[in-house]
Amino acid sequence: MTAETQAEHRQPPLVAVVLLLTAVLTVLLIAFAWPAARSAPRDVPIAVAGPSQAIGQVQAGLEQAMPGGFEITPVADRAAAAQKIEDREVYGAIVLDPAQPEVLTASAGGPVIAQLLTQLASRVSPDRPAKVTDIVPLPADDPRGAGLAAGALPLVLGGIMTAAVLTMRIRSGASRMIGAVGLAITGGLALTAVLQFWLGSFEGNYFANSGVIALSIAAISLTLLGLEWLFGLAGLGVGAALMMLLGNPLSGLTSAPEMLPSGWGAFGQFLPPGAAGTALRSVSFFDGAGSGTAFVVLSAWLALGLALCGLGAMRSQRVVHGRHEATPVTV
Repeated sequence: MTAETQAEHRQPPLVAVVLLLTAVLTVLLIAFAWPAARSAPRDVPIAVAGPSQAIGQVQAGLEQAMPGGFEITPVADRAAAAQKIEDREVYGAIVLDPAQPEVLTASAGGPVIAQLLTQLASRVSPDRPAKVTDIVPLPADDPRGAGLAAGALPLVLGGIMTAAVLTMRIRSGASRMIGAVGLAITGGLALTAVLQFWLGSFEGNYFANSGVIALSIAAISLTLLGLEWLFGLAGLGVGAALMMLLGNPLSGLTSAPEMLPSGWGAFGQFLPPGAAGTALRSVSFFDGAGSGTAFVVLSAWLALGLALCGLGAMRSQRVVHGRHEATPVTV
């Protein structure tokens, strides 16, 4: 049997390749289409200001219109409701003022939910339509928040490509880690410059926004580098699939975590893309309010990546020392 014939025998059957690629396409479709197709409000936190009896009526009406859609927090007045929105404790509020009912929204916190609350304005008071006030609006240059929503994919790809390219081109583990941190910084500055100064999707401090993106890219790339260091290309592939197939569609950036299928939105916030989206909204539009948990998640992933890289370096050192000890000495 010739070498060419042996190589042909080692190749997987064509049917197996076709079936595998079909399965991959199916998984990709499910990962990206399922959350969007099942998008609906689930326990969206909102505040309601007004008499207790009126609050009860609103709560009953919302439950009838959208069962399980909203989680209501009673507040004293409009000022208290607005403060909760600015602190990112709620997405919006209904103010039951007899003279002029009002719906408060924050499109910067989630344009899909802001639109949903706007649609409810006509139901608050059938006799007198409620006024809608967007107290934390999106920038005028990007009123739909398209830039921030679309930014999730480049952020994830940035981390994956950084790990993949450094793995293929750089042999030194320490140099890979330095390269990952360096690219996270430059990538954060570049992506933020495009989103903030060209597309007008961000507000707030440029360097603070850049820091969030840099932290996110570093958390992803260092985790993937560590997985590759310990488990080879299989580790890199599993990590990349986790970030791309779960982290990206479950980030909630295109809508909100509360709009995703039950439980999956909360899970997505424990992955770097979801935490990055929450941190970016908070830092850019809410002076950092509500970003604490997101920064803890990103820092935890960064620490995990550093720990995995450290374990990989220790294992590499043991392998090198073992080879030196096994080398025979000639007298």
